[in-house]
Amino acid sequence: MEDVTVRIGLLMEAVESQRALASAALEQLRADLAGLDAVVRDQIRATLAEELHTLAAEGDRTALSLRSAARAANLRLGVWTATVSTVAVAVPLGLSLWLLPTRADVAGLRSARDELTANVVRLAQQGGRAQLRRCGATQRLCVRIDRSAPAYGEGADYLVIKGY
Repeated sequence: MEDVTVRIGLLMEAVESQRALASAALEQLRADLAGLDAVVRDQIRATLAEELHTLAAEGDRTALSLRSAARAANLRLGVWTATVSTVAVAVPLGLSLWLLPTRADVAGLRSARDELTANVVRLAQQGGRAQLRRCGATQRLCVRIDRSAPAYGEGADYLVIKGY
């Protein structure tokens, strides 16, 4: 029996030493896992920081590009507005210069009107208001006369035209 007891004791000692080794290995594994966790977290932080810096740089380039496009669009809009405004002013001005009479033309037309008005007054005084028409079967020229006015001439063959 002693032999069995010694064997059991040795077995127990071997089990205890294996348990201590397993426990030490587990502790080492836990320490390695904690270290690995810190390394992984540091690596993730570094990668995330790098990606965020890249994203910030891309955002800055995009903002710069958008500002440049806005400046170009504003410049184009300004040129377009100036062109449309110039055409909107030039067309009516050109048409008015082309279609409207000049000062000399207006002065000439006024003098012609004054001359024609003087001619109308003179003609009215000289019988221009006489009412003429064609009369009878032979369509002879007739004039309306004032029957209340006296007849003139040696044979009383002149009568006064109505309205004079």
